[in-house]
Amino acid sequence: MAATVDESAHWHTPQERAAFVRDILDRIGDKWSVIVICRLGKEPHRFNELRRASDGITQRMLSSTLRALERDGIVTRTVHPTVPPRVEYALTETGRTLLDVVKALARWTDQHVDVIRAARADYDQRTHATA
Repeated sequence: MAATVDESAHWHTPQERAAFVRDILDRIGDKWSVIVICRLGKEPHRFNELRRASDGITQRMLSSTLRALERDGIVTRTVHPTVPPRVEYALTETGRTLLDVVKALARWTDQHVDVIRAARADYDQRTHATA
């Protein structure tokens, strides 16, 4: 079920809205959210499929990440009436628009990884020399 915009909702202050925006950016920009969004970009996945595809994530962290993304309307959780129940996670329409942004960020990172690595080494060498 897609979320709808409540036209009567308003922000009391610009700072309140800015804080909410920062909260959203924290959610969609964290390591595990980015990985989950990318994994779900191809097709829906069951929990354990996502866990295996997301090297290093714990069961607790994946569960927490999926709940937060579901709360924000980026991921849907569908329970299929089978025995045992089969649960699948998929991107919502909003999540699909975010996928394009996340993929662009991943491409940028891949294109600049060597430059960033060299910059870090240079910075570390300069700051350790003065310490």
